[in-house]
Amino acid sequence: MASLEEIRDERIKKLNALKRAGIDPYPVSTTIGLSLEEAVSGFNVIVKKKKSIVLGGRIKAIRGQGAIIFFDMYDGTGSIQGLIKKGELDDKLQTLFVETADIGDFIEIKGKLFVTKRKEKTLLVSDWKMLAKSLRPLPDKWHGLQDVEERFRRRYLDTLMSPEVKERFVVRSKIITALRNALNESGYLEVETPILQPLAGGALAEPFKTHHNALDIDLYLRIAPELYLKELLVGGFPKVYEIGRNFRNEGIDVTHNPEFTMLEFYESFSDAAKQRVFVEKLIKLVMKATTKKTSLPYDNTTIDFSKKFTVVSYFDLLKRYALILNPESISREELRIKANQFGVHVDDKDSTEKIMDNIYKKLCRPKLIQPTFITDYPKAFSPFAKQSAEDPTLIDRFQLVVGGLEVVNAFSELNDPIEQRERYMEQDKKRRGGEADVSPSDESYLEAMEYGMPPAGGVGLGVDRLVMLLTDTKNIREVILFPTLRPKQD
Repeated sequence: MASLEEIRDERIKKLNALKRAGIDPYPVSTTIGLSLEEAVSGFNVIVKKKKSIVLGGRIKAIRGQGAIIFFDMYDGTGSIQGLIKKGELDDKLQTLFVETADIGDFIEIKGKLFVTKRKEKTLLVSDWKMLAKSLRPLPDKWHGLQDVEERFRRRYLDTLMSPEVKERFVVRSKIITALRNALNESGYLEVETPILQPLAGGALAEPFKTHHNALDIDLYLRIAPELYLKELLVGGFPKVYEIGRNFRNEGIDVTHNPEFTMLEFYESFSDAAKQRVFVEKLIKLVMKATTKKTSLPYDNTTIDFSKKFTVVSYFDLLKRYALILNPESISREELRIKANQFGVHVDDKDSTEKIMDNIYKKLCRPKLIQPTFITDYPKAFSPFAKQSAEDPTLIDRFQLVVGGLEVVNAFSELNDPIEQRERYMEQDKKRRGGEADVSPSDESYLEAMEYGMPPAGGVGLGVDRLVMLLTDTKNIREVILFPTLRPKQD
């Protein structure tokens, strides 16, 4: 079996043979008139016209070397069979194809469509030319890329050789389009906010830091667009949203990638309860638009989106699944002991609420398979959420968990600038105590709030995780075209 270098050397010889024949193996233009999908779908009409057409694509298979050569061609929209037959194509061009064409090459072919005895829709080639000579062989068509890291690293081969992988990203695009359409139709305005920010706020996460030379200032890749979107509420935009990338300097696992896609939307004069109704409607609309179904398989079970979503409080989950009978009053030391019993790591710098949440993530969240809204979180869980009207120790917040995945985080937005400053001070105290996942004081945001911020409901939806759910995928890297990877070692 020839090595990769031997195959590449042989293809370079063919490349040079094309050049010696006066042929540009990478021409500027092409006369392709139809996509392969259009040629196949309009096959009968084209055949009746008895006219030659020009098609193009990548050679995926070649069969035969003599007077008759069949080959399969693919252009990303569809596939078709080509036939080179002695007497139908100039002998020199036929010899050139035999001597220089390889699987993986992009070619242009001209000819008439017909149906073979085996009922294959085929183009009888009367002319051809090279569009792009490939120098490396494609992976085995039956096995594709077997190494998972290589699949992610060379995604272009993964999508080329695995139709199911390509389809997953087509579905992803449809999901994002459906989200955008639903928000636009509900009166939301799509906006763009800075990715490079002087302060990384709006969420509890450690940011990536960089430096701008001309201004001589440090900047951060945003961890969330939240604060800028809420400034737009102050500025007279009643309903805004953004779909974009966030960046968090955190660990990588099956549900976390340092670079990920979020949808955030905010509505003036709304609150968490109203947004909860809208979120359920939004998820069901996206389901209908992208899958045409009301239930889907996920991780060896079936998730039913047709019923009304379950609502349960955060503390009730801890009581039910972690057997913490007094989550409202439990001490940090008692929680630490509980965490150790459950095999949950506790750092000396971890706050009470962080230990509690780590217990929840290990014991409670995986049990929530059907769509479930979680409500009534402790006040310390978010510096930007309003406290509950019924219980000042809680915040008016909800999360949506489906298939054990946190898909949505939302709350009634705190719009009291005095209380916001006090919450910031608590965050700053945590930072001084060693916690990295805090939201630092932002004087610019506080100033905007002091001009008057309307009451509002805000929602953050993890697009990657929603795609995971709707495509029955267990690893976030499977739904991100180019996930973050450790550099390959030579």
